[in-house]
Amino acid sequence: MNRQTEDTRVKIPTILHLMRLGYEYLSIKEYKDDFDGECNILVPIFVQSLKRINPSLKDDDINRLLTDIKLELKNNDLGQAFFERLQNQSGTKLIDFTNFNNNSFHVVTELPCITQTAGGDEEFRPDITLLVNGMPLVFIEVKKPNNREGVIAERKRINTRFANPNFISFVNITQLMIFSNNMEYDIADPEPVTGAFYATTSYSEVKFNYFREEAPQNTATLLKDISEAQEKFVLKDTNNPSIYTSPEFQTNKHPDRPTNRICTSLLSRERLAFMLRYALVYVKKDRKAIQKHIMRYPQMFATFAIKHTLDNGIKKGVVWHTQGSGKTALTFYNVRFLTDYFAKRGVIPKFYFIVDRLDLLQQADREFKARGLIVHLISSREAFSKDIKSTQALHNHSGKPEITVVNIHKFKDDPHVISTNDYNVNIQRVYFLDEVHRSYDPKGSFLANLEESDRQAIKIGLTGTPLIGSFSKKDETAEQKNKQHKTTETFGNYIHKYYYNASIADGYTLRLMREAIESNYQIQLNEILKKLKVEKGSIDRKAIYSDRKFVEPMLDYIINDFETSRGTMQDDTIGAMVICDSSDQAKLMHQLFVEKYQTEPRRFIPRHATSSALILHDIGTKEERKDWVEDFKAGKIDILFVYNMLLTGFDAPRLKKLYLGRLIKAHNLLQALTRVNRPYKDFRFGYVVDFADISKEFDKTNKAYFDELQGELGDDIEGYSQLFKTAEEINQDIAIIKNALFEYSTENAEQFSDEISQINDKAIILELNKALSLARELYNVARFQGDYDVLKRLDFEKLNLLYRYTNDRLAMLNLQESLQQGDTTNLLNQALEDIVFQFKKVSEAELKLADDLKDSLRKTREGLLSNFDKDDPEFIALREELERIFKKKNLGEVSQVEMRENMALLDRIYVKVKELNRKNELIRNKYQGDAKFARIHKRLMAKSEMSREQAKIHEALTGVKADADEKVLNLSQILENVSFFENQMMPSVIKRFKMEQKLPLDVHAIKSINQMILKEYLEDVENKLM
Repeated sequence: MNRQTEDTRVKIPTILHLMRLGYEYLSIKEYKDDFDGECNILVPIFVQSLKRINPSLKDDDINRLLTDIKLELKNNDLGQAFFERLQNQSGTKLIDFTNFNNNSFHVVTELPCITQTAGGDEEFRPDITLLVNGMPLVFIEVKKPNNREGVIAERKRINTRFANPNFISFVNITQLMIFSNNMEYDIADPEPVTGAFYATTSYSEVKFNYFREEAPQNTATLLKDISEAQEKFVLKDTNNPSIYTSPEFQTNKHPDRPTNRICTSLLSRERLAFMLRYALVYVKKDRKAIQKHIMRYPQMFATFAIKHTLDNGIKKGVVWHTQGSGKTALTFYNVRFLTDYFAKRGVIPKFYFIVDRLDLLQQADREFKARGLIVHLISSREAFSKDIKSTQALHNHSGKPEITVVNIHKFKDDPHVISTNDYNVNIQRVYFLDEVHRSYDPKGSFLANLEESDRQAIKIGLTGTPLIGSFSKKDETAEQKNKQHKTTETFGNYIHKYYYNASIADGYTLRLMREAIESNYQIQLNEILKKLKVEKGSIDRKAIYSDRKFVEPMLDYIINDFETSRGTMQDDTIGAMVICDSSDQAKLMHQLFVEKYQTEPRRFIPRHATSSALILHDIGTKEERKDWVEDFKAGKIDILFVYNMLLTGFDAPRLKKLYLGRLIKAHNLLQALTRVNRPYKDFRFGYVVDFADISKEFDKTNKAYFDELQGELGDDIEGYSQLFKTAEEINQDIAIIKNALFEYSTENAEQFSDEISQINDKAIILELNKALSLARELYNVARFQGDYDVLKRLDFEKLNLLYRYTNDRLAMLNLQESLQQGDTTNLLNQALEDIVFQFKKVSEAELKLADDLKDSLRKTREGLLSNFDKDDPEFIALREELERIFKKKNLGEVSQVEMRENMALLDRIYVKVKELNRKNELIRNKYQGDAKFARIHKRLMAKSEMSREQAKIHEALTGVKADADEKVLNLSQILENVSFFENQMMPSVIKRFKMEQKLPLDVHAIKSINQMILKEYLEDVENKLM
């Protein structure tokens, strides 16, 4: 029984939608011999397209070009060489970006990507592949709604495939991917599970991106009509004529379905041209492997907004994108985009990125170089003055894209930086000013100098922090307050905005969890402070806070808390930062850490913090501080002690614990807090341990932030929640947990296990599992929120045990269900895909053996899942062999001998499965890929009286298939009337088998064949509408 129901619910409606977007559908059956198996380029279309784009190109030139491309695609460079060739517009063009409609656009389904190893052992077939000039640049993978694991299952598969070096050519030629289970996004999901996501390629971990359309296109003009004949051709070609008139199929064709929507947003002509030309970049940092990044949707819409602003003759404005959303990357993308934008107008742009600190200059230098830009650095007023006066557009002689990074820290208020306003009218200066909420006083000289240097320059302010007006305490009246400047008044109106909440929902940043320090420690600190004040009198507060008697217990608390967090979070790789009250306190705290904690015996316990760095402006050289920071990012240093440095612009995803030892105000507070909000593994929060009681200051800053939002959003403000998770939300979750567990014996885990073992309703177990999963999360949440009463009221250790027992019961129910139904799909999903291997004694040999076994399991699983005839006695025998293996629940908890025995058995099963699938595919290909008639063919061949008439049976069934498909397509409700369809098909069976092929069949045999056909079509309809 064919259960690939995503075909009719998602795949085919998406293909038809792509046809409406202008892609021509090609049948793989007709063109299968025209694809180059090494890279899946459709050679006739490739040749035809290149000749049209490059009229002087000869056949020999194209043949040599194809050979070169195939060699490039074998490079271990993630396709960078091919991408550069794809971008080239000066020599032979693979794509015409000047006239994008001059290219050819096709869509195919199930295009096989076969490994080029001996025997072609493995393959994968993307559901939908888009060809641009015959090159497979885009593919789409779809799942039916509410499928097990959502799109996570697809991400696991694609990561496994892309890590396989045998698939390297197919990975390297792919530019854009879409993954969808045709559902709306669920904001409660901590990672992409439901919805439609886009990505580009990676050899290790493909990053799924949300897409939220901000500038809906006019589908009335964008989508063209396709004929009934075209639609029926696709249905017939994919062996799905039965769904033509179903209301569900009509619903899934609607342009507003999630998969169709993202296709419109990314794959319509204009958008696809933009994505291929401007939205992809290779990033190479230090000794790390090369990565390929794709533009995030807010960066794309910000770029569109900048273009719109310039088109309207406006030359300044502010882009407000929250911290962690990639403002440096946004600048890079716009250097690339605006270069072409101005080139069309005969103008050469000259780009500047202006910062106000040395560390930000160094960071920008690294980020731009990693993306391939030539970077020119300026950090003195003389160099800046010289550059501004220069009429030269580029500093490099290669003509490569370039940006000048300027640090204004030492000369921002110098009135004599620029003394002339000479400039070349053919050069367009574009200034990107970073963090414009600070350092750009309109009354100062820097902005005046910038304005005087070139009044035609474009100034784009960037900020990750809300543009809150700055009011002094003396300004009491509304009139006085209105005189205070806001950044928008200096730099113009907002060009584009991307808020905290959107960034959190999209997975680019995390929510923050504030932990007030424990009350007993607070009491201890207060006692120490009292004693110090008595001993030292009324001396400077900072001196008291940097006294050893105060610092040492504070450090002890931090280390104990940090090491406990590593254990609680089950992650020894997270790092911490301590923001100290003064540089003296930071120096002493670091000194004490070295004396007490940086000791050899502690290094043997992974969660212990044993390494640190002190980051102060007067400690070490610039290069040494840079190295310490990079070592922290790389996980070589556990804790950083800082005072003023690294509070902004510092990006280290592993930093998940921030210890706030002093009060920080307004913008700087938000900047500091968001050091811990970068996504890392499966973390849902960044954690802030609050020694300075920031709650009042945060509330004040947060209110100002929301006042600013109110002005921008109006009534939509209700849709934006606070940056921190509130205590009320936590208490609501605790109540949910208590209610879910009320009827069970939670005090005794064994009794609880007995109780749930009597439950056979999987829905009940799922609800229980959901509540206990929430409890696991809230253990950390309550602790870091400082809600110690909750921790005392609930036994979270016991709840964690109950969670494991519930998981075991759920796994057992799934396995039992699979075995009872004989549904090998579920059996394999449960028993093969998610095995965790555990060893009492872990050796390298055991680990290698485990990897080998997992590989055998994966291949066996994929082989069995690809079989389309689950009622085949040979298949059933193989399934039963598997069942015998998995009667032992924990397959991972076995000896090496048992593992080898399992591997030998699995390998035997895999060989048999592979051979069975090979024979099945040969038969299915005889029926144009229609599994229904392949199964009927096999059943007839199993009958002794027909076993010698294979060719005639094939001819007869081919004729019946054509008759049946035609009737299903043209008689809209025929399958709803079973007896009518049966009567309609009987003459066809008689004609094709008895009259044409002269097969000696009696009335009983004819009726039996007709029943087989009827059964296959009805089950096909039932499965496709599930």
